[in-house]
Parts: sequence; C-alpha cells; structure tokens
Amino acid sequence: MKLEGRKAIVTGGAQGIGLAIAKRLNAEGAKVALFDINEELVTKSASELDGCIGVRCDVSSPASIEEAIGKVVEAFGGIDIVVNNAGILPKSMIEDVTEKEWDLTMAINLKGAFFMSQKALPYLKQSEHARIINTSSLAGRMGGFETCMAYSASKGGINAITMGMARQLAKFHINVNAVCPGTTETPITKAFSDEAMARLLTRIPLGRLGKPEDMAAAVAFLASDDAAFITGHMLDVNGGMHMA
Repeated sequence: MKLEGRKAIVTGGAQGIGLAIAKRLNAEGAKVALFDINEELVTKSASELDGCIGVRCDVSSPASIEEAIGKVVEAFGGIDIVVNNAGILPKSMIEDVTEKEWDLTMAINLKGAFFMSQKALPYLKQSEHARIINTSSLAGRMGGFETCMAYSASKGGINAITMGMARQLAKFHINVNAVCPGTTETPITKAFSDEAMARLLTRIPLGRLGKPEDMAAAVAFLASDDAAFITGHMLDVNGGMHMA
C-alpha cells in the first residue's frame, strides 16, 4: 500500500468525488479525515472506512477550518495530505448570475481551498511526504461548455494558487498539484438537463462521463511517492474534452 501510515484530509468527503478519493486513499493505507458541512452524512461515510473520521467543516469559514484541523491533529497526530475537493456548481447563465451566487461560489471553491491549505501548513511542514492536491476542473482550464462563469472563475483561481503555492512551498518540500476533472457522474451533474448532458457527451472523445473513481486514482497517484518530483501540475482527467 503506497500511502501506509499517512494522514489525509479530504474536503467535500461525504459523497461523490470526495468520498471516492477518501476510499482510494484509505485503500492505499492512509488514515483519512473526511470533511463536509453535512455532519450526519460525513460521519456515516467515514464509519464505513477503516480508521477514518468524519468532521463537520464549513470550508468558507477559516474559523471552522481551524477547528476541524485541530480535531484531525488530535485524532491522527499530524497531517501529510490535504485534498481540497469541496465545491459547488451553480447553474446560472451569464445574464442570471447574482452577486450572492458569485460570492458563495468563490467562498467555498476558492477561499476554502486556500485557507484549508494555510491552516494545515504548520503540520504539512513537519511531514516527510507533504502533499496539497486541489480539485480544479476542465472549466478552470478553458472556461467550460455549459458552466456558470462563477464556477469557471473559481476553478481558474484554483489553478493559479496551485502554481503559486507550488513555487512558494517547494522550499518546505511540499508538493502542490491539481486534478482537473471533466464532466463526472456525481450528485452535482444529476441536476443537468438531458439536453445539456447530451451536448456534453458529444464533446468527450472517449465517449463516456468520468467516474469519481477516475479522479480518485489521479489523486492517489499525486499523493504517492511516484509523484515525488511533480509539483505545480494540473492533471487533466477528462476523456479528451480538453487537450493542452
């Protein structure tokens, strides 16, 4: 098991891609703290894994992040891996985006990832295998096809802080990378109309939606020693929707 003995945080871990990531890291030997705002669901999800814990955390609140990280350190004794996966995907078109919707998307998707990383830094600096892995998006790479611009902007910001943190934290031997999923089968995409989904499928050369397990495999690779010399990288996992 490539991650034996390592201690990880996965935000948005109660379901979807986050839960798939938590399961894969746990299968590779890591103890995982699943963070989610849905306390009941994240506690249930964590209870089904080996040696993992579920912690309520509102990633839009630095105070909540700090409290949640304290619980992880108390339970595990440190942190080696932070996976910033929590996010929301609004559906509004350009003309309909409200200031409230824009601010909430930025608070969860971008602010949350930054402050989760910041608050975990004292512990990551003590790790010999420190990793920060951000969940970005195809939309952050090229704007998206059917995507709300608040979401695209937040994921573009994720890519920027991934590269910036990779440079600034390299001296502490902390690797910082991002996974950029294409359209993936999650509770979020179930809200897409049949017409929107049909249009998206025509744009995927491999002819299918991504699965949460596809993203989890990419995260597990970036968390492992196999990726020890990779930092500041955006790993596209999109079936060929975007090639660069």
